[in-house]
Amino acid sequence: MSDQNYSFFGAVEESFDKAAKHTKWDEGILNQIKACNAVYRMRFPVKRDNGSIEVIEAYRVQHSHHKTPCKGGIRFSEAVNQDEVMALAALMTYKCAIVNVPFGGGKGGIKINPKAYSAYELEKITRRYTAELIKKDFIGPGTDVPAPDYGTGEREMAWIIDTYSAMHPGEIDAAGCVTGKPVSQGGVRGRREATGLGVFFGLREVCNTPDVMEKLGLTPGVKDKRVVVQGLGNVGYHSAKFFQDAGAKIVGLAEYEGAIWSDDGLDVDAVFQHRKNTGSILNFPGSQNFAKNTDALEMDCDILIPAALENVINGENAPRVKAKIIGEAANGPLTPEADDVFVKKGVLVVPDMYLNAGGVTVSYFEWLKNLSHVRYGRLEKRFTENMNAHILSQIEELSGKQVKDNEREFIMHGPDEVDLVYSGLEETMITATKEIMTKWQEDPNIPDMRTAAYVVAINKVGTSYAELGIFP
Repeated sequence: MSDQNYSFFGAVEESFDKAAKHTKWDEGILNQIKACNAVYRMRFPVKRDNGSIEVIEAYRVQHSHHKTPCKGGIRFSEAVNQDEVMALAALMTYKCAIVNVPFGGGKGGIKINPKAYSAYELEKITRRYTAELIKKDFIGPGTDVPAPDYGTGEREMAWIIDTYSAMHPGEIDAAGCVTGKPVSQGGVRGRREATGLGVFFGLREVCNTPDVMEKLGLTPGVKDKRVVVQGLGNVGYHSAKFFQDAGAKIVGLAEYEGAIWSDDGLDVDAVFQHRKNTGSILNFPGSQNFAKNTDALEMDCDILIPAALENVINGENAPRVKAKIIGEAANGPLTPEADDVFVKKGVLVVPDMYLNAGGVTVSYFEWLKNLSHVRYGRLEKRFTENMNAHILSQIEELSGKQVKDNEREFIMHGPDEVDLVYSGLEETMITATKEIMTKWQEDPNIPDMRTAAYVVAINKVGTSYAELGIFP
């Protein structure tokens, strides 16, 4: 498949077919799991600030209804097309299945460059898009729950919930119609950094698996690993930051305007600030510039994290990639040809469909919060602190020794919302990693971790369909 006729959905189907051979399901069930159930393609007019009318192209795809609601982000990008949205919706189905989040996969996209529109124009586009989704029942806490994606954030989600609530007066669970909202609008603390933190938890668990690391010729653990991150958006920045905080060395960073490297390591926050001040990560003090931004992908390192857009590593440049582990923080950054190259080279690819599931996992927590109408930790925080204080005082009394102040604070601390969100995400990513690794080790015919992840997902979705009695 050359880059010109590359189909992202085709690549997802190719990976699916590769994995389907290692499952017990018959062809009919596999075809149903693979198919996109509903594709909604719309056009609507928007009046620009200069008075001109522009027709906007937009999509919402519901890939699977084996569980409801459907779940998936909305991206604003000029590259949006039906093939891409279908592929991303399919990945959401498999992603949710792997991390045991009870949603079907969905995805949305509006074909615009958000930088070319004023805030007022973006608000009009977002609200009109929401109204179009409402008309066809493609949004709602029990049917389809969007979230932020490339080019969107909390602001757009706030516009969506406001439009939905206005058109559904009195619906008590209206806040659950969308996730990734500002905390003041029913969002959950920890959602912003969730995808990057999930990437960190997933890769850390892989790095803590001794036999896998031995095969790669690396020592277990994250400390002192040399990491290159491509993309300094929300996901890339937080992935790099959590690795840095855990003692890894960020040796290379790439953005669309260029890429930089330093063997001594780059301070992620300082680079971020430098970019804010100068408009570019290039010429960061103490670093060297790469000739072109894609050179960062080929830098000698232990872990490479592509966290930008799809299809950046393909059959052409994969042979030159020197990383031992590739953590797919973006959706679909590797083509199937690249996968084949890495299997032959013995490079471990940790696949996107579960590695970047931190966002949907924490979105699930946010949705549950909206349906339960109570903040996490509100009921138990003080009780836990009082109980811990009592236990501590009893131990001190019995032992005749005093605990240090900083330790006392740590032991007594009752969980805040963000503590519980982080903890739930960590549990989710560790469990999913172990499940995929176990499946991979059980079947010597499974060539790579991506295929193992697809097998796990297909089995879970297939079981759901079978249990629903859709396929007697």
